[in-house]
Amino acid sequence: MASVVVFLVALPLCMGIAIASGVPPAKGLITGIVGGLVVGFLAGSPLQVSGPAAGLAVLVFELVRQHGLGMLGPILVLAGGLQLLAGRFKLGCWFRVTAPAVVYGMLAGIGILIVLSQIHVMLDQAPQPSGMANLLQFPGAVGDALPTLGGGLGWQAGLLGLLTIAIMWAWEKLRPARLRFIPGALLGVTAATVISLLLPLQVKRVQVPENLAEAIDWLTPTDLMALADPAVLIAAVALAFIASAETLLSAAAVDRMHSGPRSDFDRELSAQGVGNMLCGVLGALPMTGVIVRSSANVQAGAQTRASAIFHGLWLLAFVLLLSTVLQSIPVASLAGVLVFTGVKLVDFKAFRGLGRYGRMPMFTYAATALAIVFTDLLTGVLLGFALTLLKLALKASRLKIALIPLSEGQLELRLTGAATFLKVPALTKALASIPPGSHVHVPLGGLSYIDHSCLELLEDWGRANQASGSRLTIETRGLKRRVEGRLRTTTGLSASG
Repeated sequence: MASVVVFLVALPLCMGIAIASGVPPAKGLITGIVGGLVVGFLAGSPLQVSGPAAGLAVLVFELVRQHGLGMLGPILVLAGGLQLLAGRFKLGCWFRVTAPAVVYGMLAGIGILIVLSQIHVMLDQAPQPSGMANLLQFPGAVGDALPTLGGGLGWQAGLLGLLTIAIMWAWEKLRPARLRFIPGALLGVTAATVISLLLPLQVKRVQVPENLAEAIDWLTPTDLMALADPAVLIAAVALAFIASAETLLSAAAVDRMHSGPRSDFDRELSAQGVGNMLCGVLGALPMTGVIVRSSANVQAGAQTRASAIFHGLWLLAFVLLLSTVLQSIPVASLAGVLVFTGVKLVDFKAFRGLGRYGRMPMFTYAATALAIVFTDLLTGVLLGFALTLLKLALKASRLKIALIPLSEGQLELRLTGAATFLKVPALTKALASIPPGSHVHVPLGGLSYIDHSCLELLEDWGRANQASGSRLTIETRGLKRRVEGRLRTTTGLSASG
């Protein structure tokens, strides 16, 4: 029963994510089938379900736009190979060190881009290549869709998309406990399809081949030659990293939902690599472990990996035997599913939760999301990492400086924390306040680290002020491995310990 529930959730999502990625819907179905039959068997997270992910739709759309659909296969093969190697070298745990603020910000930015692009698809129009272009051209798209302005029929598709969103929202809020296994996306798409056929409405419908083999674009040795392009290599590395991070974060979330066997992150990463390499050979979409299908799997009572495997089998059987049913589905309805999914990716609850750790994580979340919207996915993620590293650098460089009188002409310069080059101005100010002729004792035992810039500042001050009778003594006891460089002993300056 759990596999049937996951199949019903996955069917509209596989096609909708493919459309959002700028590729034919059948390629999303192929990825869903591979994710169930192959990755479901090899997975290190037994209850996680793999398939095309909304979190990669923006990246794939950009890759297809820049390099063409034919280059998606080689990129996927290389990205999958990197994932497989990472799993074999047991690097899975390192993908979990990504700051939550960056991950949540990345998902929020992706969600905004999905919404901005799919509202055009809801009007039976093509999305623009960037988030800002989609936003700026939305009023014009609405005008073209209205019969009184542009004379188009896009308003019919728009109403079907809005109907799908309304049904999904209402079902999520009002569904009875006994029927919670029925996905709202399936109800919304079914209702929109039936209405579009009964009226009938002139809207774009899903195009899938009668024979699934027609949707397979086999990888050729010539295609692999394109991997010599540095831009393609960078794209593959970015895809591998983002897909791996999303997969393992999803696996960790699934582990919190049940009390069964825990996930083996390295095995899961290797399985994802095999799946993505196979999808590259078939010319399909990339895959990750996906939280929506995985949570539906757990809630439906799944106990083993069999449910993920069988959901792939049901997808394959449906596509082979009932492809005509898929051809009746309005594209606008699937776009409505993606708009609803994109809105949920912008998790304001997670944003408020980051406030418990200060303002910097919230700022990182917002900056990452906005950078993705206004530039591109890779730039936004890199900005998020840079802000995280900046926060760590600032935190690691906290230094308390206290100048304490001991006796007549005797002072102690007490340093606590980490003395790095960032604190040179504050340390310079403290040294400038020392009266001439003072004997200054500097114990370093309260420091976790001191770099050469601060050491040289102390030494230079001792040498520069020896003419006025000042003397500087540095106490290094307890800091043997935390001092960068060696202390020099000169007239007016001594090191003890």
